Amino acid sequence: MTNPALPSSGPARPAAPPPSRVVLVVSAGLALLFVLFGALAPEAAGRTFAALQGWITRELGWFYLMAVAGFLIFVIGLAISGHGRVRLGPNHSEPAYSYPGWFAMLFSAGMGIGLVFFGVAEPVTHFILPPEAPPASIAAAREALRISYFHWGLHAWAIYAVIGLSLAYFSYRHGLPLTIRSALYPLVGERIHGPIGHAVDIFAVLGTMFGVATSLGLGVLQVNAGLNHVLGVPSNFTVQIVLIAIITALATLSVASGLDRGIRLLSSFNMATAGLLMVFVFVVGPTTFLLQTFVQNLGGYIDSFAERTFNMYAYDPKEWLGSWTLFYWGWWIAWSPFVGMFIARISRGRTIREFVMGVLLVPAGFTFAWMTVFGDTAIWLHLTGATTAVTETVQRDVSLALFALLEQFPLARVVSWFAMALIVTFFITSADSAALVMGTIADGGRADPPLWQRVFWAVSSGVVASVLLASGGLQALQTASIAGALPFTVVMILMCYGLLRALQREGLRQDALAQNLPPRQPASWQRQLHGILSHPRREEVTAFLERTAGPALEAVAAELRRRGLSAEVRKREGRLRLVSMPEAPEEFHYGIRQREYTMPRFSYFEAAPEKEKRDHYYRAEVFLEDGSQDYDVMGFSEEELIRDVLAQYDRHFQYLHAIRSV
Repeated sequence: MTNPALPSSGPARPAAPPPSRVVLVVSAGLALLFVLFGALAPEAAGRTFAALQGWITRELGWFYLMAVAGFLIFVIGLAISGHGRVRLGPNHSEPAYSYPGWFAMLFSAGMGIGLVFFGVAEPVTHFILPPEAPPASIAAAREALRISYFHWGLHAWAIYAVIGLSLAYFSYRHGLPLTIRSALYPLVGERIHGPIGHAVDIFAVLGTMFGVATSLGLGVLQVNAGLNHVLGVPSNFTVQIVLIAIITALATLSVASGLDRGIRLLSSFNMATAGLLMVFVFVVGPTTFLLQTFVQNLGGYIDSFAERTFNMYAYDPKEWLGSWTLFYWGWWIAWSPFVGMFIARISRGRTIREFVMGVLLVPAGFTFAWMTVFGDTAIWLHLTGATTAVTETVQRDVSLALFALLEQFPLARVVSWFAMALIVTFFITSADSAALVMGTIADGGRADPPLWQRVFWAVSSGVVASVLLASGGLQALQTASIAGALPFTVVMILMCYGLLRALQREGLRQDALAQNLPPRQPASWQRQLHGILSHPRREEVTAFLERTAGPALEAVAAELRRRGLSAEVRKREGRLRLVSMPEAPEEFHYGIRQREYTMPRFSYFEAAPEKEKRDHYYRAEVFLEDGSQDYDVMGFSEEELIRDVLAQYDRHFQYLHAIRSV
C-alpha cells in the first residue's frame, strides 16, 4: 500500500475544507468539564491528580524518557543528513529575517515565566536536596547546575524543533494548513480533514492549555510572593485568584490590540527587561566565579549527557524523577504546539540544517547563561558563608527564591519591583500568544483567528490556572502538564514518522530530477553567448512570456488534452504555469516566472552610456512544485521550450513510479 502523495506547493493545490467547529467545541467542552470537576470537588481533584501523576511516573516514565531522547536524535539526524539541505519553503524562498533578527526572536521564544521562576529555585533545590550527592556539598553544587542544564537544554528544544520543523515544512513547502494535523498527511492523506485530524488538533489545544495554565500558575505564585515580600500583601489563594483575574484581563486587552501593537511590544519589553536583570546580577554578583562556573557547568553537562538522558533510577527508585525530569518533559511537550508554531512562523526560508542548529543551540545557550547567573550566584552565597538566606527561603517557599536573591544586593526593593514587572509581562505575553496559537489550531490553521476566539482562550487559560491552584497548587500544575502531554507524545512520534516519509519522498523526487538533465541553453552557440552576456529588461522578459513561452505551454496543454488528460495554462502578471491533472495526486506543474536580480558589477562597462546603466535585470526562470529550478529559459525558441517541458514531465513520471514502488 502506498502513501498518499503530498500536495504541491503551487497555487493549484486544492483548498482545504472550511474550518470545522469540531476542534473548537470539543476542546472547549473538555476544558469546561475539567474546570467543573476542579471547582466543584477540589479535594477529589487533588487526589485524582496525585494518583495520576504517580501512575504515569511508575508505569510510563520510561516512555517519556525514550520519546524525548528519540526526538533529539531525530532532529540532529535530519540536520546532519542530506535532508538538511531541504528548504522550509520553495527552493527559491529566502529567510524573512536576518540571522541577528532570527536569533533575537529565538531568544524571545526561550524566555518565559518558567525560566524566571526556576532560575534560582531549581539549582538551589538540587543543591539542598540532590538526587545523589550529599546535600549542600561541593559535589551537590556541581550536580545542581548539570541537572538544571539538562532540564532546560537541548532536550527541551528538540521537542520544540520537532513541532516547528513539521509545521514549517508541510505548511511552507507543501501549502497545507498551519496546524498539527498537517504533519500526518503522508500517513493518512485527505483524512487529516476528518476525525483523525480533529483528534490530533484537540490534543494539541488541550496540551497547550495545560502547559500555559501551568506557567500562569507558577507566575501568579511568584507575583504573590513578591508582593508579600515587598509590601506585605497576604500570600493566599484569594489574592492569587485576584491576580489571575487582573493579569488575564490585561492579556485579553493585549489580544484585542493585535499582534503588532500588543504582543510584539510586550515581547520587546520582556527581552530588554530580562537582559537588564541578568546583567545587573552578573555585575554586582561574583562575576569571575560565574564565568568560571559557566565553562565548568557546560563541560559537566556534555560529560553526563547520555547517562542523564536514559537514567530511570530503576535500581534505586526516586520520587525525584517524577517531580523534576518527567514534569519538565511533560511541560515541554505540552508547550510544544505553542513554541513550535512561533518558531515555524519566523523560520520560513531556512534550511532544515539551519533551523535545527539555530533552534537547539541559540535559546539553550541563553538559558544556560541565565541559570548560571542566578543559580550559581545563590549557591556561591551559601558556599562562601556570605548568607544562607536564599537556600533557607527556597526550602520554605520556592516562589520567593528570586526575591530572596535580589535582597542580597544593592537597590533590592527597586530591582524586586523591576522583577515583578517582568513576571507580569511574561504572564501577559504567554497568555495572549498561547490564545493566538490555540485559536489558530481550533480554527483550521487560520493565521488570524476571530478576536472572540482569542479572547475565549485567553480567559480559559486563566480559569484553568485558577482551578489547578485551587485543587492542589504546584502538585496539580505538575500533574496537569505530565498527563496532558501523554497523548500528544504519541502524536509527536507519528509526526516524526510522517516528516521522515515526506523527506524520503522528496529525496526520490530530487533523484528523478537529477536524471537526464535537460538542455539549459539554446541550440545555437551564438544565442547561448548572447544569453550569457545580456541582462534583459523587464519588458524583454514580458515579451518573451507573451510571444514564445505562452504559445509553447498552450501547445503542450492542447496535446495533453487531445490524449485524454486534463491540462490548463494559468497566467498571471509576470508568470505562466502549465498544470496537468489538476487536483489529483499526480498533478504536474511547469511554471515560468519573471524574477528580478541585482545587476552584477562586471556588466557596468565603462563604454556604456550613463543612461544605459541599470541596477536590475530579469530572468525567465523555471518553477516546479518545489520552487525555482535555478535555470533561465530566456531566449529559447518554442521548440526548445517544449522539449524542456517534456523533459520535466518525463522526470515527473519517473518520480511517480519511484514512490509507487516504495
